[in-house]
Amino acid sequence: MAWIDLANPTRFLRLVDRVLPVVAGLSVVAFAVALWGIAGAPDDYQQGATVKIMFIHVPAAWLGMFCWGMMSVSALGTLVFRHPLADVAAKTAVPLGAAFTFVCLVTGALWGRPMWGTYWVWDARLTSVLVMFVMYLGLMALWNTVEDPSRAGRAAAILTLVGALNLPIIKFSVDWWNTLHQPASVVRVDGPTIHPSILMPLLAMTLAFTLLFVALHLAAMRNEVLRRRVRTLRLLQAQSARGA
Repeated sequence: MAWIDLANPTRFLRLVDRVLPVVAGLSVVAFAVALWGIAGAPDDYQQGATVKIMFIHVPAAWLGMFCWGMMSVSALGTLVFRHPLADVAAKTAVPLGAAFTFVCLVTGALWGRPMWGTYWVWDARLTSVLVMFVMYLGLMALWNTVEDPSRAGRAAAILTLVGALNLPIIKFSVDWWNTLHQPASVVRVDGPTIHPSILMPLLAMTLAFTLLFVALHLAAMRNEVLRRRVRTLRLLQAQSARGA
């Protein structure tokens, strides 16, 4: 099946029916492997057992940013290529991205309390992630306010592309400004600075979170396509009733 064929919602639904169980099963396996690795991971010599908050915080932060990046690609698909499933992908990704970003903020606060002595500081990394979360909430409100999906999709696409400017700020804020947040320790030019006993479970948990997102997103897209079909049928019935 060529990727262009997925512009047909019926073919997309058939693909989801085949792929979704596989992705969900792989997610369960990845979580099992990750939890087994986390159970054997040592405590940090400075942070103690609190370092294990990282196994939730880092994947949630990654998914929050990844989701917005994916929505930005979908926004281009809506505005430039008029792909019929682009706004479906963007709309269904918004609550997932908001949930992962919320988890990132909460776990970051819980991790910051023993490390910094406070749950929150207005440094560049934390503030930029909070801005992204607020923009997620704004997109959710926009989708729920505008009744016509095509109009809502175009407006949400523009807001998404504007919000994408925040992604490099989040990524490089610890390099551009003096912040309490630690610099990158996994994705670095000179390689990760985390010991393999912690790095490997972290990568496994990140993979598990990513597979979970893919499974939830595919399921949500399927539901949205079916919801729009029902809406179209109701509109046609209403028009027929008025014509009669």
